[in-house]
Amino acid sequence: MAPPEKRRSSTSRRAQYGRFTGYVLAIAGVLIGLLLLAVSLQRPDSFAGLRGLARDSVAPAAAPTTLARTQSQGVLATIAGYWRAGSQNAQLREEMELARIRLREAEALKQENARLKALLDLDQGEGAPVAITHFIGSTASSARRFGYIGAGARDGVNPGMPVRSPRGVVGRVVETGATSSRVLLLSDSQSLVPVRLARRDVAAFAEGRGDGLIRIRLINLGINPLRKGDLFVTSGTGGYFRPGMAVAIVTRITGDGALARMVSDPAATDYVAVLPLWQPETIRAAATPIEQPVGE
Repeated sequence: MAPPEKRRSSTSRRAQYGRFTGYVLAIAGVLIGLLLLAVSLQRPDSFAGLRGLARDSVAPAAAPTTLARTQSQGVLATIAGYWRAGSQNAQLREEMELARIRLREAEALKQENARLKALLDLDQGEGAPVAITHFIGSTASSARRFGYIGAGARDGVNPGMPVRSPRGVVGRVVETGATSSRVLLLSDSQSLVPVRLARRDVAAFAEGRGDGLIRIRLINLGINPLRKGDLFVTSGTGGYFRPGMAVAIVTRITGDGALARMVSDPAATDYVAVLPLWQPETIRAAATPIEQPVGE
């Protein structure tokens, strides 16, 4: 009996044949691949038909996967856009709110520039203002009506100088400091301004009442020519106020004149101009006592 290791079964021979066949097929595949590569490099159009046939055969199977891929990407993009929309909307709302604030600030600045321009235009034909400054505030509860401005002696402001806003006369300076001054308002009980009716040559006095209103007292009594809504302006008499500046508007007719409101409300005034005296010589002459002749 032969030893086991000397036997050659049919199974081992089949394995050897299969291994040999695999080598042969591998070598043949490599040779065929090299041949096809050489042909494709030399003549690229040789396999165009085969490539087209391959694409046509796989297209029906690839279409559903492509559609599913694009739809899934669209769904993901929609979800991502939905989550981003919240933050974007909040950001847009904040930007719109800031834009509205900036618009309001621009409108306020435009109005302030218009008021300042009106003050700068006051001096056309009147001479340059002594100072243009803030109207700081005024008394409201006291019987005396004073206002305060942010210009004083350092700015050339002196007692007696008229103070006006773009709308009309506010009052006149009665006391000055280095950088601020006190103004006697037209509505003060001690204020007395010579005025005339704007539409007619009717002379009167505008007297403050201490309650925010002005009493118009006609110089020539008789038939009252005043009407509600009439405008009174400065007449220039006395030398303090230049003629033609708006003072008061009639609100109610009385027996000897009318009651009126100030054209320039101190509560609504932010900038004022301090004007030079209209006729300082007249004021000085009125303040100088008349010398009596010797021996009288």
